[in-house]
Amino acid sequence: MAVRKPPITTREYWAPGHAACAGCGCAASLKLATKAFSEAMEEKYGDPNAFAVAQATGCMEVVSAVFPYTAWKAPWIHVAFENAGAVASGVEAAWKKLGRKGKILAIGGDGGTADIGMQALSGMLERWHNVVYLMYDNEAYMNTGIQRSSSTPYGAWTTTSPPGKYSIGEDKPKKWVALIAAAHRIPYVATASVANPYDYIRKMKKAAKVDGPAFVQVQCTCVPGWRVPPEKSIEVTRLAIETGVWPLFEIENGDFHNIKIQPPGGGAKVTREGGKIVAIEFKKPIEEYLKLQGRFKHLFKQPEAIDVMREQIKAMWKVLGVEVTLPKPEE
Repeated sequence: MAVRKPPITTREYWAPGHAACAGCGCAASLKLATKAFSEAMEEKYGDPNAFAVAQATGCMEVVSAVFPYTAWKAPWIHVAFENAGAVASGVEAAWKKLGRKGKILAIGGDGGTADIGMQALSGMLERWHNVVYLMYDNEAYMNTGIQRSSSTPYGAWTTTSPPGKYSIGEDKPKKWVALIAAAHRIPYVATASVANPYDYIRKMKKAAKVDGPAFVQVQCTCVPGWRVPPEKSIEVTRLAIETGVWPLFEIENGDFHNIKIQPPGGGAKVTREGGKIVAIEFKKPIEEYLKLQGRFKHLFKQPEAIDVMREQIKAMWKVLGVEVTLPKPEE
């Protein structure tokens, strides 16, 4: 009888027993990322443990390091909210001086990356440090009470963007940090999702193996912040892909003319020219993604706001070089 090889190592670097919520997508993202990193280090350097982690303050730091306990089984540094990129740069420089082989993994949430950590991230990328920066994007400052960040999507409820008579919730479009990272013309930038673990693992391994900096932005659910049931955590992120809300792409060496797009699934019709995706006709309306989340429930009383969101999504895909068709529920 043939024994099927597991899709990824059984080694654990982010162990069970942490304090994350049931259904936490970010917890899954770190578990998969560290496993993928370990495999990449073993394949490149012959040592699965040839990496260290610099993690910014945030949800995943708090739940994984409640003194005197820790979920981390890799060399790990807890750094300030804003300086994961800077500290990872310093560790990488020290390893280089020591002649030590391996790679540094910097981890931050959307608040610690898209907002107060942007300067340190940009410096790390521009100086060409041999670091992978993983941004786990749950789209708000969840650890401190669900406050909006610049990565919070248009229309979302947060405690600092509450909907009301004169407000739709968050009134600004989401900042796409992956595109900012790609503008540094670094070797590798990707977006990923915990709902597509094979794609995510592949991208993390690729990021870990490149010489120089890399950036991966992974969308992951916050159960209380998105107001979704724990058992719907993966389903909602899968719908983000299948409705066009969350594109999966790769950009190498800042080449915006050759962006690699991952087909979204969900019955979407994909048109290619010369092997490159140039158009996608989505079959599932974005309402299927929105209706599972309490943070968007008010929008169903303001359908014009959903239309604005639809136009923002089309504009974002256009930047990626893809024309998209987004259906409405009645279509």
